Amino acid sequence: MQQTEALTLADAVFPRIRSDSRAAILAQDFALMIGFAMFTAICAQIAVQTPWSPVPVTMQTFAVLVAGGSLGLWRGAGSMVIYMLMGMFVFSAFAPGDPGVSGDWDVHFILPWSGTREFVWDLASGGYIVGFILSAALVGFLCERWQWDRKPWVHFGMFLGNAVLYVPGILWLAYDLDISLSKSLEFGLYPFIVGDLMKLGLASLTLPVAWSVVSRYRGNR
Repeated sequence: MQQTEALTLADAVFPRIRSDSRAAILAQDFALMIGFAMFTAICAQIAVQTPWSPVPVTMQTFAVLVAGGSLGLWRGAGSMVIYMLMGMFVFSAFAPGDPGVSGDWDVHFILPWSGTREFVWDLASGGYIVGFILSAALVGFLCERWQWDRKPWVHFGMFLGNAVLYVPGILWLAYDLDISLSKSLEFGLYPFIVGDLMKLGLASLTLPVAWSVVSRYRGNR
């Protein structure tokens, strides 16, 4: 496979450093991963808390799908690992704290910052955060290996990436709340279907449009 075929969107926007220094190359990759981790943290602050679920509706899913599609398999997954570690040890990077299933409606848009800093295993939504890693890895693989971010398959790829994060999310929620799997689906899946379809649709448009802009810019140089 030619190198251009394996090129990710991040590599097209920020060409890889041509250097014999492995440290310089890793530093560039690490900077990109931190950037997308921070983007995910910001999207976590666009949150709607519903009365019927301990899991808020956020824009994180969009950030995760775009991170995977832009960075590829390992860097996409790595950015979500960094995000998880940020939220546990550095600052309140996770979505605003939940009031439980009997809470009220609450809408929050970025500022004032009111995120959560907590160990993942202490959060009812912790499984989704773990799922972010799997989602970014899957989307990253599909985009890096087969260029699905530039093909009509992008919608299906984003759907798969969105679906895979629910596996640990729903199982985790059932264990954390000590509820049945069907009840976990009621709390952790059904309320988010419409919103997630909108977010994956937005991600499916963002990546091809970004590639179109990059290709036009590179073609005019």
